Amino acid sequence: MSTKRKGKDTPAKQGTRLSKARLDELVEEALVDAYGDSEQATSFYTMMENDLRLPFETEILGAAATVESIDITEDDQLVAVCRKGKTRQRISLTELPLPSPPPEGAEWIVAYRYWRTGDV
Repeated sequence: MSTKRKGKDTPAKQGTRLSKARLDELVEEALVDAYGDSEQATSFYTMMENDLRLPFETEILGAAATVESIDITEDDQLVAVCRKGKTRQRISLTELPLPSPPPEGAEWIVAYRYWRTGDV
């Protein structure tokens, strides 16, 4: 398992609470055949494409928004493509607040955060 950087607990960490053991299992499942940061990020992206129920509603800076899709940037970061009315914004999955209850498959967002930041 590759741990990226340490971060502090933020509202983005709310939503799905998983044990460290479960997070380790998810990370291992995602990264079983992935080597290097690019392949590893792509593996998490693939898991979310397969298992995350989209679209879902969340609240960003006090405003309701729809998470329409997940995307991967040129520097291998996963982002949520969010929409409020006609406005679209890409938000890092490490910063995206999850709704309560979270959508089906949200454990992959939590596992990605754990892999990326090292925070449970």
